[in-house]
Amino acid sequence: MEPSRGPPRVKNKAPAPQQISAEQLLREAVDRQEPALEKPTTRFADLEELHEYQGRKRKEFEDYVRRNRLNMGNWFRYAAWELEQKEYRRARSVFERALDCEPTNVQLWVRYIESEMKERNINHARNLLDRAVSILPRVDKLWYKYVYMEEMLGNIPGTRAVFERWMSWEPDEAAWSAYIKLEKRYGEFDRARNIFERFTIVHPEPRNWIKWAKFEEENGTSDLVREVFGMAIEALGDEFMDEKLFIAYAKFEAKLKEYERSRAIYKYALDRMPRSKSAILHKIVHNIEKQFGDREGSIKTLKIVPHKKFTFAKLWVLKAQFHLRRQELDKARKTVGRAIGMCPKNKLFRAYIEMELKLFEFVRCRTLYEKWIEFDPSNSQAWIKFAELEHGLEDLDRTRAIFELAIQQDVLDMPELVWKAYIDFEEEEGAYDKTRDLYERLLQKTEHVKVWISYAHFELNVPDAEEVSEEATVSEAAKTRARKTFERAHKLYRDQALVEERVSLLNAWKSFEDTHGSEQDIEKVAKMLPRKVKKRRKLDDDSFEEYMDYVFPADDESSAKVNKLMMMAQKWKREQEGAAAG
Repeated sequence: MEPSRGPPRVKNKAPAPQQISAEQLLREAVDRQEPALEKPTTRFADLEELHEYQGRKRKEFEDYVRRNRLNMGNWFRYAAWELEQKEYRRARSVFERALDCEPTNVQLWVRYIESEMKERNINHARNLLDRAVSILPRVDKLWYKYVYMEEMLGNIPGTRAVFERWMSWEPDEAAWSAYIKLEKRYGEFDRARNIFERFTIVHPEPRNWIKWAKFEEENGTSDLVREVFGMAIEALGDEFMDEKLFIAYAKFEAKLKEYERSRAIYKYALDRMPRSKSAILHKIVHNIEKQFGDREGSIKTLKIVPHKKFTFAKLWVLKAQFHLRRQELDKARKTVGRAIGMCPKNKLFRAYIEMELKLFEFVRCRTLYEKWIEFDPSNSQAWIKFAELEHGLEDLDRTRAIFELAIQQDVLDMPELVWKAYIDFEEEEGAYDKTRDLYERLLQKTEHVKVWISYAHFELNVPDAEEVSEEATVSEAAKTRARKTFERAHKLYRDQALVEERVSLLNAWKSFEDTHGSEQDIEKVAKMLPRKVKKRRKLDDDSFEEYMDYVFPADDESSAKVNKLMMMAQKWKREQEGAAAG
């Protein structure tokens, strides 16, 4: 029997009648899993056996803690075992010995306290918590457990006493919030108010003042809320002022429909806060003035900007829209016209033309487009939009004249868009000869491969005279024209040795032949396609690097013909020299 060569072949690639899922594999694995070994249950016949077992286990635990006294895991297991045996005194002894080794271990204190609480030894737990917070006053977890236990026992005065001890250490904001929530739960709002006062002294951040104001808004009076905000502004001063405080204050006044007070607060804040710290405040004030402000105030604001030094197109556009909403068309036009005279910008021209288009003032639009092109003749979008306007008005001669002027400009920011728009316009109007002429003129300026491919597709889509419907198939004449375009481009790139462009063109040509060509045409183009080869070139530091290059079969055949001709010429020369010597 011959040894098998290579991997085995699958004879039947059809899907199996029963598919195997991951769920099925896991279920089978669990079903076939052997049961785990269970520790046998220990039964004691009398107290003597029990005491013997306990003594043996205690000796093992003592050996563990003697070897490594700082390993808290051994102490935890030792104490947990004593608790299982209901030996509470021994468990306390184990915990106390562990505390002697590491009195600052928070987890050890928590285990010790929870064991006492679980057995309802309240006084023991209270004493432990008192010791723990005395040794570790900066550990919030112990304080939270302490106040939680006292509150669960209903000892509210004791809970307050614990909180007061805690607050004397000036903890973080969450601790103060917990104390305030306690007083709110039991309706002691005066006590909560006093705590807020101390809270804002220890943590005078603006957000804490806002919390106090919201508390007074829910449980106090509007005068108390104003008093809190006033105290906050006075306490923080101009240096530590925050825009959120003023926004909350102004929104509170607006909620009470005290709009003048709200506006005064915003004005007070804007006068005292730098722009870098009040971006949101400026935005809110702008929106408020836009909705509820007066016309004189808006005009006064516009005059503040030094337009001769700098200005903003958006500012003028918004003012023009303001006049339009008031149905003041002449003032809107004067506003944008004045803006264009002071600072001609593309955004202003677009906004002005859009406004006139909505009013169907096409003569004014033409004048504006002329001004825009005169201001910025390199703006391709301006030329295209101007031509689209004339095309929409069905003035084809003016449209062509605008496109001709555009492509004759020496400088355009995006000339390819202008040429494409011009070509699409002529093709849409059915002027195929003019479109073909545009392609030829464009190819004199650039030999980009995309232009050639677009030219070929255009020739393919041009209908012949005998085609009467758009659903007709592509004629052979159209295929021939497109194929000739591809051949022209290929000859150009081959003569100029433009490899990348030639590869892109051949790929597009191959796609064209796959769709519209015959087998001979497809095979012809396929033979032209290059193959990738790995080459080496020498660098400046005398080292070599590898790179990928394309080798075209047609070039190899022509090179072979030239080499054969040279060899024949050399052979003839040698024969002539031999005959002369003989």
